[in-house]
Amino acid sequence: MIVFDKITKVYSDGTIALENISLVVEPKEFVSIVGHSGAGKTTLIKMLLSEEKPTSGRVFYESLNINQLKKHEIHHFRRKIGTVFQDFKLLPNKTVYENISFAMEMSGRGEEEISADVPHVLELVDLSNKAYNFPHELSGGEKQRVAIARAIVNQPDIIIADEPTGNLDPINTNDIIHILEKINDLGTTIILTTHNKGVIDSLRKRVITMEKGKIVRDDKLGRYVL
Repeated sequence: MIVFDKITKVYSDGTIALENISLVVEPKEFVSIVGHSGAGKTTLIKMLLSEEKPTSGRVFYESLNINQLKKHEIHHFRRKIGTVFQDFKLLPNKTVYENISFAMEMSGRGEEEISADVPHVLELVDLSNKAYNFPHELSGGEKQRVAIARAIVNQPDIIIADEPTGNLDPINTNDIIHILEKINDLGTTIILTTHNKGVIDSLRKRVITMEKGKIVRDDKLGRYVL
């Protein structure tokens, strides 16, 4: 369970990024966070990743107070979270297989685990035939599927997908969302941020709408309403 408890974030210039946010995300839930640029979506995500600390309030993952983690503890905690970004963030000089295996190496996994798990996640995202291609040889949709495979290969509890379809056409967008739904069905919590109305309306899952640092709607079976 993820709990944002009365979170406020005020930057040094006086900008209020978040104002008294209280929010609970249940295990295995699929939650979409929507809002115009500057609404506070990214700041909220950074709070969960401990990249930002709140001015007031607390963020919990299960019984763990994320704000109180020491530097070495933050690295260990982040292994519970996989991240997928709009711009893929793949390593250009590594193959698809190597991009994914590198994430496992950084988490201390051995060669036996890597050789067993990488093919499995490649199959899950339908890229088994692209294992030895480099990123420049892939389409945008394929690059994002590699990014998802890399995010899930260490079996995190949570996937944060931050505008994952922002650079994709409608067909690839649908493919990526279906993969995220499949991962959610397997028991992983998904937190999706997006501006894509079609994606939100088709999901028919929980939608949290933010505006000027506040939650203005929280709908269990939501649609994109701004």
